[in-house]
Amino acid sequence: MKRSTQVVAPILAAAALAITAGCREPEMQRCVDENNHVVADNLCQQTGQQQQPDGHGGFIFVPSPYRFYYGGYGGYGIGSAVGGGMFTPAPGHSYAGSTTRGGFGSTLGGSHSSSAGE
Repeated sequence: MKRSTQVVAPILAAAALAITAGCREPEMQRCVDENNHVVADNLCQQTGQQQQPDGHGGFIFVPSPYRFYYGGYGGYGIGSAVGGGMFTPAPGHSYAGSTTRGGFGSTLGGSHSSSAGE
């Protein structure tokens, strides 16, 4: 009988680990500026480039300084500093923007789920 408990215990532990791994809460997705400070999500949703005068009567196009930041630390509050995350979503992770979070101070946002590599 002792041998069967030695086999069942690791199987139960593996099953518990598999179940809890699937129940993770989404990681944060925030719109940040070039200094990694949180800005309104709608700034990241505006696609395209911005025009700036070139000093010679023409214009040059520069990419938007705003982009989504995935995971890491920091809050959702406007002006909050973020770090420890990435500018591209990690495969197999899910992300929640400030709208998904809800509550006081919510801004326009959404969620993103990365299915690459699954």
